[in-house]
Amino acid sequence: MPLPRLLVLSLGGTITMTGGGTGGIQPKLGAADLVAAVPTLADIAEIEARSPFRLGSSSLTIENVAGVAGAIRDGFAEGFDGAIVIQGTDTIEETAFALDLLIEDEQPVVVIGAMRGAEAPGADGPANLYAAALVATDPQARGLGTLVVLNDEIHAARFVRKAHTALTSTFVSPFLGPLGLVAEGRARLLARIAPTPKLPVPADAVLPPVALLKFAMGDDGRLVRALPGLGFKGAVLEGMGAGHVPGVIADMVGELAGAMPVVLASRTLGGPVFTRTYGYPGSEIDLLGRGLIPAGLLQGPKARLLLTFALAAGLDRSDIAGVFAPYQ
Repeated sequence: MPLPRLLVLSLGGTITMTGGGTGGIQPKLGAADLVAAVPTLADIAEIEARSPFRLGSSSLTIENVAGVAGAIRDGFAEGFDGAIVIQGTDTIEETAFALDLLIEDEQPVVVIGAMRGAEAPGADGPANLYAAALVATDPQARGLGTLVVLNDEIHAARFVRKAHTALTSTFVSPFLGPLGLVAEGRARLLARIAPTPKLPVPADAVLPPVALLKFAMGDDGRLVRALPGLGFKGAVLEGMGAGHVPGVIADMVGELAGAMPVVLASRTLGGPVFTRTYGYPGSEIDLLGRGLIPAGLLQGPKARLLLTFALAAGLDRSDIAGVFAPYQ
């Protein structure tokens, strides 16, 4: 019986980094190097390794990730049974969610990285790549959308987030935990979730700039006032608590919502944006009444991606609210 075919795309990140001339590690290895470092992958799948980028993940753009989504869709049309995307951990949660929105195919897509460079003692990259291959070739992973696999845990793209700057256990899913784990050489999926609603964006679509602002005590709103003049086409506001801003800038936020679509998220680690509990100036009831769209369970960076793709798809304000409805 022939082995499954996997498309492995490396974008860079710590997993690809070795010593550089500046005193710090830099992305130097490509996908073929990473695959060659794990010989047992040959027992799992027939692998085609490509290296579209060699960047730290903080330098990746939404356009880069949209291009990767297109390459994966093309790969699935060519007959690949799954895909693995390798990148830095700084923005894995954003890449994974973007791919989850843009790829409609049933084949598994797994995003991985590493917390330790390739030359570090106890480098975790090879183990993460091996685990990803087991997940990406497991029939149970079909239909689950994009997954993130690190530290032998399997996370859903819409929930996962990076929670620590150093630990290999940095990735968590605050709302429900991992969907499963890798142990004894196989993937063990313990839960399934409903598919993320897809939002196909035309390949030639221009991705509009969307701002992301986080509010803190005493914020006077000057950044809110500046956004329209800076060319932004939409904004995501990370409010305090369940979705609140200082009352003195509530009018300003409402004016912004009159000028562009504005999504209200929470700056907290977990929980939904409220919609009907608090009624004081700057509270969620006040802000939603001024035209803001609740992000629901989505954290700010993911809400920004969803709003970006919704605008790129040409959706109007009411349709954009509908796009966010499944996350409430």
